[in-house]
Amino acid sequence: PSKNQTLNKVSPLLLAILSGLLLFGAWPVSPFTFLIFVSFVPLLWLGQSLRTRTRFFAFAYLSMLIWNTGSTWWMCNASLPGGISAILANSLLMSIPWLGYYNISRRMGERIGLVSLLLFWMSFEYIHLNWELSWPWLTIGNVFALHPNWVQWYEFTGTSGGTLWVLIINILVYKWVRSSARMAREPVLRRREHTLALFLIVSVPMLLSYRLLQKQSQGLIGVEVDGAANVVVVQPNVDPWDDKFAAGREEAQIGRLISLSEAVMDVKTALVVWPETAIPVSINEDSMSSNYFLQPVWQFLQKHPSVNLVTGIEGFRIYPAGHKSNYSRKLPDTNLYFDSYNSAALLDSHQASIYHKSRLVPGAEVLPSFLHFMEAWFEKFGGTTGSYARQNERTVLHTFNHSYAIAPAVCYESIYGEFMAEYVRGGANLIAIITNDGWWGNTAGYLQHESYARLRCLETRRWVCRSANTGISCFIDPTGREIDPQPWNKATAIKLSISPTGGLTFFVRHGDLLSKVALGATLLLLVWNFSVILKNKIKGG
Repeated sequence: PSKNQTLNKVSPLLLAILSGLLLFGAWPVSPFTFLIFVSFVPLLWLGQSLRTRTRFFAFAYLSMLIWNTGSTWWMCNASLPGGISAILANSLLMSIPWLGYYNISRRMGERIGLVSLLLFWMSFEYIHLNWELSWPWLTIGNVFALHPNWVQWYEFTGTSGGTLWVLIINILVYKWVRSSARMAREPVLRRREHTLALFLIVSVPMLLSYRLLQKQSQGLIGVEVDGAANVVVVQPNVDPWDDKFAAGREEAQIGRLISLSEAVMDVKTALVVWPETAIPVSINEDSMSSNYFLQPVWQFLQKHPSVNLVTGIEGFRIYPAGHKSNYSRKLPDTNLYFDSYNSAALLDSHQASIYHKSRLVPGAEVLPSFLHFMEAWFEKFGGTTGSYARQNERTVLHTFNHSYAIAPAVCYESIYGEFMAEYVRGGANLIAIITNDGWWGNTAGYLQHESYARLRCLETRRWVCRSANTGISCFIDPTGREIDPQPWNKATAIKLSISPTGGLTFFVRHGDLLSKVALGATLLLLVWNFSVILKNKIKGG
C-alpha cells in the first residue's frame, strides 16, 4: 500500500487527539513552541479524509477541547462552573472555522478550502477580540510570547501576523506530507516546490525578525542606566482569597505597599506602580481626598512630592436623583443609582486622574447581555458583586510631574493589541500593567498572562512596567526582553531607570490590517459560496 493509503487508515480519533496535544504542547509556558508549526496538520488531513461533516466537526471539537483544557484549565481555580463553561464554549467557537473550511473544501475544492481556513480562522480571531464574549487567550499569534526574538515584525502586523504565519506553515507542511505520501504520482518538481516554499516561509520572517531586533537593541543602549527618572514597581503578595478583601486588614495592606515602595525609592523616582485593586476597599471616586483609608496614601505622596503613583482601586460613583448610566445599579432602599468600576488611578500629593477598565472579563466582571439567564452560574473572580461599568475611550494618564504619559492596562486588557495601540496613538510613551493573577494560584495562567505583555512591547515599541499582586512583576523593554522578573508568592519592589520612547509603529498607526482584510475576503468568499449553492439548486430544480 502507498503511504497515502497507510495514513488514511490512521484512526480519526487518534489524529484529533494528536492535534489537540500538539497545540497544548506548543502553548506557553511549554518550551516546545515549534510544535505549533505542525499542530494543525492532523486536522487538515482529517478534513480531506472524512466524508461526513458531522464526524469532522466532532473531531475538530475534540482537538479544540484538548487544547483549551490543557492550556486554560487553571480558570477553574477561580470558578469551577465558570471555567468549565468557558472551556466548553470556547472550544465550540473555535470549531466553527474548521466546519467552514470543510464545507468550502467539499464544494469548491481543496485549494480554495485551504485558503478559506486562513480567512475563516483570522476572521474568527478578530471577531472574538471584539464581541461581548471576548476570550482571545488562545489567539494563535500569542504562542510566540516566550520567543519575541522570532516575531519582532509584530510592529507591522500585530499577533494576527503570527496567526497567518502559523497557518501558512501548517498548510505547507500538510501539502508536503501529502506530496511525500503520493510520491509515485506527485512530480518531483512539485515536491521540491513545496519544500522550497516551506523553507522560505519559515526562514524569511525569522531573518527579518533578527534584523529588526538588532536595530531596536542599538537604540536601547544606555536607556536603562542613563534615564533621568526611574520607576518603582511593587508586588505586595496579598492572598486574594483570604486576606485581600477581608475586613480589618485594609490599613495593614496599604502600609505594606508604602513600606515596600519606600525601601527602593530614591531622589530620581518619578513613578510608583501598585497592582490592580491595591487599595482593598471600595472608594467613592468623587470624594477620594477625604476617604479614611486613602489618608496614608496622601501622606506618603506629600512626603515624596516629586513622586506620582499609579494604583488599582475599586471605585464607585453615585448619580444624582433621576440620573443613571447604561451600567448603573440601584442603591438599596433608595431611588439613587450607582456605577462600580475596576480602575487605575494616577495620584500625586493633591490630585488624581482616573481610568475605568474598559475590557471586562466575561463571566467574572461582566455578563454578556445574551447570557443573563445564566447569571446564577457565574461567580466573581474578586471585587464586587454584579457587573462593572466601563468607559469606551482610552484615557492616557499624564503624570503630574511631566515624566511619563501612561497607557494603563488593568489585568486582562493587556492581551488586546489594537486596544493598547489606541493609547499610543493618543500619546502614551509608557505602558503600566496592573493586575492580580493570584485568583488562579501557582499555575500556568499567571505565567501566560505575563508573557503576553511582551507582545505589546513589540507592537508599540514601548516599555512595560508590570505590577502583579502575587507575581510576576517586572519591566519589559521595547524588544520584549524581561528585566528583573520577580518570582511568584514574594513581597518585593523593583526599580529601573526608563527613558520614555516615542514614534509610532506601522501597527499603531494602522491597526490590525491583516484581520480586517481577512474579514472582508471572508465576506466575499461566503457570498461566492452562497451563489454557487443557489446556482446548483437552480440547475437541479
